[in-house]
Amino acid sequence: MAIATMGITVLDCPDPRGLADFYAAVLGGTVEGEPGDEWVTVRTPDGGKPLGFQRSEGYRPPEWPSTEHGQQLHLDLDVPRERIDEAERQVLDLGARAVQGDDGGRLNFRVYLDPVGHPFCLCLC
Repeated sequence: MAIATMGITVLDCPDPRGLADFYAAVLGGTVEGEPGDEWVTVRTPDGGKPLGFQRSEGYRPPEWPSTEHGQQLHLDLDVPRERIDEAERQVLDLGARAVQGDDGGRLNFRVYLDPVGHPFCLCLC
């Protein structure tokens, strides 16, 4: 028997609503919370686990791929193979920054940093 079940995943950030807006656009979700709130949540249309954003004063982004200020976690977001180029354009337009490509199609993921520096991957599904 499991001790617990997985709940919400929470990212520290300087502006919870701003970062929630980014991920809501990427995931097609809705934001629960207002600008200035200390905690904001994104819920996805598929009813999956929510993603939370918590204000962290003095937030310091990870330095990917450095271990000095390591990433601590990253999000893998699934994208159909035929939509990967379109998905990349969309996340870049939303404020993400590409940091590692798919090595000419040899890898099944591409790595990005969100607007405040958290790493995430667009993974082929």
